[in-house]
Amino acid sequence: MSVYNSIIQGLSEAMDYQNGKITARKTRLTIKPVVSFNNNEIKRIRQKTGLSQVMFAGSIGVSPKTVEAWENGRNKPEGASRRLLEVVRNDPGFLRQFQA
Repeated sequence: MSVYNSIIQGLSEAMDYQNGKITARKTRLTIKPVVSFNNNEIKRIRQKTGLSQVMFAGSIGVSPKTVEAWENGRNKPEGASRRLLEVVRNDPGFLRQFQA
């Protein structure tokens, strides 16, 4: 099938779906809320990896000062850092794949 015919077929199917002539497969996903960590939990997570603050920071893509601030309770991780901390908490060996 040519690219043109494939596009026309897709548009035709989209119109049929819109007009109720065909049904579409649907998948429902539930995303777990992002976990918050206090400074003691962050330190425990890092210690379970066996890494220093500097090595841990480099492995998760933040500065050593950031990890230090998290562990001292001056700052809290946000967004993707929180999700990554959750992954590392659940699998302390996860970061080994990023070490040279």
